[in-house]
Amino acid sequence: MDSGKKGQLEELAGQVMRLAHDELLIHLRFFDVALAGLKLAPRVLGNETAQESVPPEKGSGTAIMATDGTVCHYDPAGVLKAYRREPREVARTLLHVLLHCIFLHQFQYEKLDQEAWNLASDIAVENVIQDMQLSAVVLEEDQDRARKFRILKEDCGALTADKLYRYFRHNPPTPGEREEWIKLCRRDSHELWKSAEELIVSQEQWKKISERVKADLKSFTKGRAGAETIEKNLEEATRDRYDYADILRRFTVTGEDIAVNDDEFDYIYYTYGLKVYGNVPLVEPLEYKELQKVKEFVIAIDTSASCRGSVVRAFLNKTYSILKGTENFFHKINVHIIQCDQEVQSDTKITCDDDFETFMKYGKLKGFGATDFRPVFAYVEQLREQGEFENLKGLIYFTDGYGIYPEKNPGYDVIFAFLEEDEHRMPVPPWSLKVILEEDGLAEDKR
Repeated sequence: MDSGKKGQLEELAGQVMRLAHDELLIHLRFFDVALAGLKLAPRVLGNETAQESVPPEKGSGTAIMATDGTVCHYDPAGVLKAYRREPREVARTLLHVLLHCIFLHQFQYEKLDQEAWNLASDIAVENVIQDMQLSAVVLEEDQDRARKFRILKEDCGALTADKLYRYFRHNPPTPGEREEWIKLCRRDSHELWKSAEELIVSQEQWKKISERVKADLKSFTKGRAGAETIEKNLEEATRDRYDYADILRRFTVTGEDIAVNDDEFDYIYYTYGLKVYGNVPLVEPLEYKELQKVKEFVIAIDTSASCRGSVVRAFLNKTYSILKGTENFFHKINVHIIQCDQEVQSDTKITCDDDFETFMKYGKLKGFGATDFRPVFAYVEQLREQGEFENLKGLIYFTDGYGIYPEKNPGYDVIFAFLEEDEHRMPVPPWSLKVILEEDGLAEDKR
């Protein structure tokens, strides 16, 4: 194609894209900041992965756009073909790309299974658009999508990207089912998605935009179809995610450990004495130093009926392996693993690796009744009074969160660890820290 025709093609496609942009702005005023944050630029898109290899036919989810979180790149020829076929298809695809950015999908591309994440994020976005019932982006095949979404919701619940990702990880679709989902929900290419580290500036910008959209929803979407679905996806996208390994540093106490104290040892005098006087150092190294190390803490496990055994075991393995794998771990430890539903069911004391391995191999979960957090704290206080702990630093409580919290601060750090966010759950006490863990993050990295 000569430069003149190419320039004309890009100019026409640019007009179509601006028209689609303005169409969305008219109907979705609460997306004004988000639309302004996504620049438009022409680019020939490639099919770099198997996820992109879908025949370019109507309803097949042809990839005519792609984003890196900063720019929405569009294929000029693809945009014009789509516009001739169905003008609303261009606006629909632009909205699809925009929602990926608002829900921060491209910034979570370090998921273990990128194929599952591609599918989950596309379905989540198309479900939101479906629920919005926006006339400017309605397409002929939406009825097929609505039928499939209703069936999927019965198995998966809310169709957010994270929930869909976990669902597909445990219930992978057959090749035929996956192909059908791609044809119904794939609109853009994910070939420009990168890891969060590479897009950290853009990620922070989009998180602020997402928070703004979440605030504007309350003003602009009273009674609007799809508002609840958007809110659920925004809650998932904007909730704080913590590095569990960093959080466990709260469970450090100062103690002596036998090791050379490099900070207080002068190697110049030491080596000078060896050289001049023959194996007689002028100074001896201190044989101990104070380190921040894990020595005493409690892991409380909610064994009510809602906590699955496999997830509990994964949590225990993850917690212990993080602590053991760091330098901040005493050779001699005092860890209590307490199982509790509405009352304390068991207490296993761990003093070394062998104790933990024996517990994981032969230990059984006990309880499965209702949930009450107070007995664990009362029991730990009883252990402290009996002198079981010298300096208990903290307690990690793994739970679904549906229980009765103690009112008083126990005097040590407390973390309540949940698998997922739940707006119906009571807030944790102000003296504790709430952490939302990823279920797949509890498993070992199998890449």
